[in-house]
Amino acid sequence: MKSEPAAYSIDDLERERRTYWDGVRNFQARNFLRDSMKKGDPVLFYHSNAEPSGVAGVARIAREGYPDPSQWDPKDVHFDPRAAKEKPLWYVVDVEFVEKFRSFVPLEALKAERGLKDMLVTRRGTRLSVQPVAKGHFETVRRMGTR
Repeated sequence: MKSEPAAYSIDDLERERRTYWDGVRNFQARNFLRDSMKKGDPVLFYHSNAEPSGVAGVARIAREGYPDPSQWDPKDVHFDPRAAKEKPLWYVVDVEFVEKFRSFVPLEALKAERGLKDMLVTRRGTRLSVQPVAKGHFETVRRMGTR
């Protein structure tokens, strides 16, 4: 899961311990939130649009996908007039803090790691804020961050 650290960082999650992951307005990313993320699943917390961008730590899914309430609030930046309460368009999950890495893992290090060449975030043109990560890739990144 990607977040710009100026908007919400791993330090914010560590302080708050748990939050909902909102603002996803891409249908493919929405489908991952709604259909694929299960309670207890680990999550790599990625800082995007940062210098450098990279993985800062680990979170865990604390609550599976449910309708994003901001889609119905006309005062919210994430309001979507197409969304109806009977047929929500957008979903959120709750995440909880697990750990902040001892060593931040920059995108360049991910790209340089031979075993991560097929990881979506290392490929050109993959800009989803939520994307699946294979278990082996997850473990490799976690090892890199806890060195």
